[in-house]
Amino acid sequence: MDERILFLTGRLAHDSLCREIEGLAKRSFSYRVQELGLQVAGLMTADMIRRRLPAPEDAQRIIVPGLCGGDVEALSHTYGMPVERGPRDLKDLPEFFGTAGRRPDLDEHRVTIIAEIVDAPHMGVEQILERAVAYRADGADVIDLGCLPGTGFPHLEESVSALKHEGYAVSVDSLDPPDLVRAAAAGADYLLSLKESTLHVAGEGAGTPVLIPERPSDLDSLYRAAEKLAGQGRRFLLDPVLEPIHFGFTESLLRYHAVRRRYPDAEIMMGIGNLTELTDADTTGMTAVLMGVVSELDIGAVLTTEVSPHAHTSVREADVARRIMWAARRDGNLPRRYHGGLMALKDRKPFPHTCDEVMQIAAAVKDPSFRIQLTREGIHVYNRDGRQLATDPFALYPGLAVDGDASHAFYLGVELGRAQIAWQLGKRYLQDNELEWGVSVRGGNDGIHRSGGAPGGGVAGE
Repeated sequence: MDERILFLTGRLAHDSLCREIEGLAKRSFSYRVQELGLQVAGLMTADMIRRRLPAPEDAQRIIVPGLCGGDVEALSHTYGMPVERGPRDLKDLPEFFGTAGRRPDLDEHRVTIIAEIVDAPHMGVEQILERAVAYRADGADVIDLGCLPGTGFPHLEESVSALKHEGYAVSVDSLDPPDLVRAAAAGADYLLSLKESTLHVAGEGAGTPVLIPERPSDLDSLYRAAEKLAGQGRRFLLDPVLEPIHFGFTESLLRYHAVRRRYPDAEIMMGIGNLTELTDADTTGMTAVLMGVVSELDIGAVLTTEVSPHAHTSVREADVARRIMWAARRDGNLPRRYHGGLMALKDRKPFPHTCDEVMQIAAAVKDPSFRIQLTREGIHVYNRDGRQLATDPFALYPGLAVDGDASHAFYLGVELGRAQIAWQLGKRYLQDNELEWGVSVRGGNDGIHRSGGAPGGGVAGE
């Protein structure tokens, strides 16, 4: 039976909202649209809804305008059904409901994120714990302590113990066997990385070994190490080693494919930092592609780093990407219209309105307040006195007549600056709102509800 949804809106948006809902592909709900006695839907508040809307008997869910103010969540208790904000622009309803007729579920994933603290030997224990808190908030499941060649790490055991005490799953990454022996004795959950020649370290503790080839091209050595541990009944992960572009990148992808074909059920890890860190390109796109490979090959864990300043959101990117890829795979869909967090510089639909639509809206305005909208043609600024169109804010200023009002001029300058950036890049612009940069903004909200990682967690499926 179809879900019954009540949409609340204002008079100006009523007809447009109805057209957008009717145009939704694969719509799996019935609906009713109700005006709430106000002109502009964006001025609606939770208190206004509570005062004006009797409990609907013909609905199972209520969707209010995306710019609705107040405590919308509390309305769910008032009406005894889910009440949620819709998209800020009604033309985004297809994305809001996803490809299956309702909002996409991004709560699940099948990939463990191991976040490496590369410079751990140079950090104190408290600093390591602070970094771990940040990584876990961004979606990391395992905290990796990176050891540096020729650099002492006297507080390795103390660091492992402190992280374990706080509930973290911990890995230690080193090519120096003594470091891994110490890590195993301290109770590390994962040991990165063991080769056939250093496999004896696996017997020093209960930590799960991550195996790599003796040399990246020597998969036979990886297979021999895997067979030996499998014969002992030990759990392990295989890492064929992802290499940087022009240093074996394509061949390394083929190795992952070969390992999966040989061991259909093996647990595999991919270190994605060799691409994101060592390529001067935006990391969101690289992460999306790599996590697509991870999804197709059923790779259960990724190791990521945030060393280069341009890669400072790699953990968040991996978290969003693993959720998108799992949802798309689960639904049998392309990874589109699930979440916009990885589209930092461009939006899929940057200009939702045509020039004719903006002209119609502008013709209906009867007050002196300026509205700003974008179309492919440029930046539109309008009020009751007329409409201007340009691609350069300086070309618009003479017609704004705000020379005597410094605060108004400042406001318009800020908004037109945002509008110009959005128009140049092809991003969505909504007046009085900051531009959205997905996961690329430090400390930003990408809309993913995280539990703060999974303390004590491990590779999915274990």
